[in-house]
Amino acid sequence: MTDATGSGMAAPASARPKTSLMAETTLARRRNAAEVRFKAYGIAAIVLSLATLGFMLITILSDGVTAFFQAKLNFPMELTAETLDPKGNRNRDEMVKITTLGYNKVLAAAFQKELTAKGIAVDGQSAKDVADMISKDAAGKLRALVLANPDIVGTTIDATVLATGRIDGYLKGRVTMETAQRDSNVTPEQLQLADQLKDAGLLKSVFNWDFITLPDASDQRPEAAGLGVAILGSAYMMLIVLITCVPVGVAASIYLEEFAPKNFWTDAIEVNISNLAAVPSIVFGILGLAIFINFAGLPNSSSIVGALVLTLMTLPTIIIATRASIRAVPPSIRDAALGIGASKMQMVFHHVLPLAMPGILTGTILGLASALGETAPLLLIGMVAFVDNYPSAPIAGFLEPATALPVQVFGWAQRSDPSFIERSSGAIIVLLIFLVVMNVLAIILRRRFERRW
Repeated sequence: MTDATGSGMAAPASARPKTSLMAETTLARRRNAAEVRFKAYGIAAIVLSLATLGFMLITILSDGVTAFFQAKLNFPMELTAETLDPKGNRNRDEMVKITTLGYNKVLAAAFQKELTAKGIAVDGQSAKDVADMISKDAAGKLRALVLANPDIVGTTIDATVLATGRIDGYLKGRVTMETAQRDSNVTPEQLQLADQLKDAGLLKSVFNWDFITLPDASDQRPEAAGLGVAILGSAYMMLIVLITCVPVGVAASIYLEEFAPKNFWTDAIEVNISNLAAVPSIVFGILGLAIFINFAGLPNSSSIVGALVLTLMTLPTIIIATRASIRAVPPSIRDAALGIGASKMQMVFHHVLPLAMPGILTGTILGLASALGETAPLLLIGMVAFVDNYPSAPIAGFLEPATALPVQVFGWAQRSDPSFIERSSGAIIVLLIFLVVMNVLAIILRRRFERRW
């Protein structure tokens, strides 16, 4: 052994193995394989997410689109004065004494008369079975029409009335002859008659605007249930949340980010805001029940109580989003404004806020969209109650009973009639449309107010 080798000196360059920069080493090969696997995992995650979302949307649409169509019967109807106005005075105060039972007789007689004229009949079916194909909601609507226009008594009108939920389900394929044999609400003979009525043009499935405009209905007439009160109640709540939550949230964010001293108290406030954003929504419902209903005495199931609960729940989200947007404005903007003589107030409102406005608007709209879909806190304040009357116009309507879209979805899903299950999916579609519109609005406003520096 020589001194050179014994001292551990490196071998000469000619003795080392020759490698090329263009050749892939084992380490590089493993690194490239790991990168390919990571990309594959990411693509698989995206595909799985899109597939899950697509499956959910297809399921909701397939179950809920039919709620926007409803089976209706169309036939001429003579409003006989002997039944609706026995005294012949056309006096509304006297005609109001005629109950829906009398109008049911008029409807049944006119329907049976039209079937006889068209030669439509099914063996073994009684007159009561024929009349039962008409929705129980029809008599009430006819009564309201006559009382609003007493002069139409004695004339013949072209009546369009709702068919029962089972007949509607038969046209949509939800009810079959086999299920009708086990169903006490419909008979196979009624379904056979429905086929003849459809061929004669007396029974059609048409677009159901009433699903959007009418209030909820009882279990005896599911075909007449609508989202009118729920949509109006949600609009009232979002209006109150917008008025009470956004100014307070933005003002608090500006103060905490730009004016508040950095000390123990502001740190404690920041921590508590972050904690409140993570509190389950049902906790805010318990808080609203204790404070706004039990202590303040506000009426339960009212829009103002629901809005105040949603305000408490949404406020931390808006504060966090607004502070993040303000913090994203480069410090150079602040330094430049102060350097040319602007005051702290001018710097904030003339330079920082305009640049932070896209993020503030986006966070605000997304916070409101999240509040629109909340159900648990509203259930605790009584908004699950059955409400079939529209609330009045603001401001009095804020204190009257109402419901909301997510609560209406929950309520219909709890009912056993298949028509309500169908309407529950239809209500989800309406709710998703509102959420998509709000998210698109957030994107548009963000691009509209976005400024680059």
